[in-house]
Amino acid sequence: MTSAARSTAPAPQPPGDGAGYRPGYEVAAERILEYLVLAGLGPGARLPTEQDLADRVGMSRTVVREAVKILSALGRLSVHKGRGIYVAQPDQSSWQHSLTHFLPADLHQVDELFEFRRHLETTTARLAAERATPAQVKAVREAAHQSTRAARQDDIDAFSHADDTFHTAIATATNNAFFAATIDTLRRLQHQVTAIGLAGLAGGSLRDAAAQHEAIADAVATGEPTHAHTLMAHHIDRTAHQFQREIRHRIAPGHPNA
Repeated sequence: MTSAARSTAPAPQPPGDGAGYRPGYEVAAERILEYLVLAGLGPGARLPTEQDLADRVGMSRTVVREAVKILSALGRLSVHKGRGIYVAQPDQSSWQHSLTHFLPADLHQVDELFEFRRHLETTTARLAAERATPAQVKAVREAAHQSTRAARQDDIDAFSHADDTFHTAIATATNNAFFAATIDTLRRLQHQVTAIGLAGLAGGSLRDAAAQHEAIADAVATGEPTHAHTLMAHHIDRTAHQFQREIRHRIAPGHPNA
């Protein structure tokens, strides 16, 4: 197909598809985003020239130029005249803004964090019990066993690592990348809470948490989504109560609820 033909050709539609015509620039934009992922190009990376990019995505240079304009307006690409096309630095979203203003010693914000964790992680536990592959079940079980071994040794650092691994394994077992990414962000915030004012947990609480991990792992392994959901809710509630109690005790020891 010539460049001129490519520039005007509509996007091919699957047989029987009633979606109709798709503008070429829309398809080009989609292909450019796919190219960024496959090429591993992150924020600040330079893209090929318009013509090279057109060749890579199999579209005309004219259509690619329109697609680049759209992606630039959407904040995905940044065009610098005379310098080239770059992957844009992401603007700070309201989500990111809230994270940068998180106060780990603020009881209200800690409450909000655990409220969000509860709703999110009960869902990941339920989906993991429905979707986990044998390899993912094995990873969840091994992470639970790691937390048990760490708890028996009262090794807080090892337990923290195993705890991260466990919750990440559960999120991964949903087979939905958005859950895994969000859980990772929430874990980072919880580490801030732990590091500021909560430098140490009672050994008994570690053993309780490890036992809860083992029970959740069993529910995931046996494919019991409702039970996994219930166990995770209990686990998050217990953890939230412990954090809230410790914060009150260490920051406001005279508080009547401490």
